[in-house]
Amino acid sequence: MVRAADGATRMVTDLLGASPAAGRERISEAELRDLVAANTVLDPDERRIIDEVLVAGESLVREVMMPRTEVVFLSARLTIAEAARLVRAETHTRYPVVDGTHDDVVGFVHLRDVLLRPDLDPCTTVGELTREVKQLPGSKRVLAALTEMRRERQHIAVVVDEYGGTAGIVTLEDLIEELIGEIHDEYDVAPEPVHAGLPAVVDGRLNLADFAERTGVALPAGPYETVGGFVMAVLGRLPVAGDEIPVAAGPDGAGAADPDDPPGGWLLRVLALEGRRVSRLAVSAMRLPEQRREVTAPAVPAESRPAGPS
Repeated sequence: MVRAADGATRMVTDLLGASPAAGRERISEAELRDLVAANTVLDPDERRIIDEVLVAGESLVREVMMPRTEVVFLSARLTIAEAARLVRAETHTRYPVVDGTHDDVVGFVHLRDVLLRPDLDPCTTVGELTREVKQLPGSKRVLAALTEMRRERQHIAVVVDEYGGTAGIVTLEDLIEELIGEIHDEYDVAPEPVHAGLPAVVDGRLNLADFAERTGVALPAGPYETVGGFVMAVLGRLPVAGDEIPVAAGPDGAGAADPDDPPGGWLLRVLALEGRRVSRLAVSAMRLPEQRREVTAPAVPAESRPAGPS
């Protein structure tokens, strides 16, 4: 993928008249976008592919990682026999190994280390088979991480947050999928059909950009990256099933501006939780309450009024 991207970049700059000897430092991303937009040699599909690679390359590793709450860790103290029972129930090929808490990742083991080594003593511990694991900061860009992992022949990396703790893991496949789309294998569950628009039911792990693309609802930016994080930030507590969060219409929930936006905004409803994480959300447009109209009885002429008691 990286070779292809480099080759495409060189080809595009050559076609557009830029000197290949100029070096990467001589042309910025904005200039490359302008060159691609103005060029008539590239067809629309080629322009779209180049633009998608540039956009995806700006994503951060923490946006595509598997969060630590969903990672299957193995303790370094487990015996091979105990680890074999655990990995047979999973669908992964590489498992991070911890010595204590999940913040103390000491390496990883491959599936074949656990299941395909008949020469090993069953009492051998996982820690004795641990391989060195790469660590990446969550703020690293996807393209830079892909290049680095490919150069070092690493297939898995531990993502470290700003406090030095384990935020999750990322694989080479995760990074490639961010650039070219989902790659499905025999262990993947058949994806549910995606229906854009509203009403919709979405995964709470969707990042804000994917959520906006799926539903057309732009959530305000904040100290969160997923729609589930947005829900938790608005509530100010751990969510429970049935919680409802109104979102104002307009760009980033800042008031109605788009005529296509519903005047009442949108409503997010928590459908299900997985542990303490929002797993499923329903998204629908809210309607403004109809205003009650006062009905005034027609005036009755004085001469037609019934005479009262004298």
